[in-house]
Amino acid sequence: MKANEDFPQTLIETVRFFSDPDVALNFMASLRWPDGPVCPECESKEYSFLSTRRVWKCKGCDKQYTVKRGTIMEDSPISLDKWLCAIWMIANDKKGISSYEIHRGLGITQKSAWFLLHRIRHAMTTGSFDKKLKGTVEADETFIGGKARNMHQSKRAGKITGTGGSG
Repeated sequence: MKANEDFPQTLIETVRFFSDPDVALNFMASLRWPDGPVCPECESKEYSFLSTRRVWKCKGCDKQYTVKRGTIMEDSPISLDKWLCAIWMIANDKKGISSYEIHRGLGITQKSAWFLLHRIRHAMTTGSFDKKLKGTVEADETFIGGKARNMHQSKRAGKITGTGGSG
């Protein structure tokens, strides 16, 4: 899939787009592995796909792996479609989004929404998403970090805040 080609522009389009588990899986697989799946254990490119369980099985080491392995989604029972919709919601909200909004919008518990939101924020602040973004990336303005005056003095010194904008 190329940038902006059939990509959802609104929340309802996003939910419809990723509601098919195969579409969500193929979307994530194409982002993670543009040249085809690679085993996280032995880095082999020879695999078989177990479609009933939506996992890949490495022919080199016989280990099974999913598209979530090695990402912020690893070890999460939350389905891939909800992760992708939550990422879309966070990326497209100018002033930030609360776990309650994700809870209401995706129909998951507030506790799960909080967990999901914190993992996504962590990935955004540590740059975990930077490796995955290739080609044309369009981003609107968002604020990550928080105001230094609202932090304890010991945390202010090491905190970098800023805004991002499209350009």
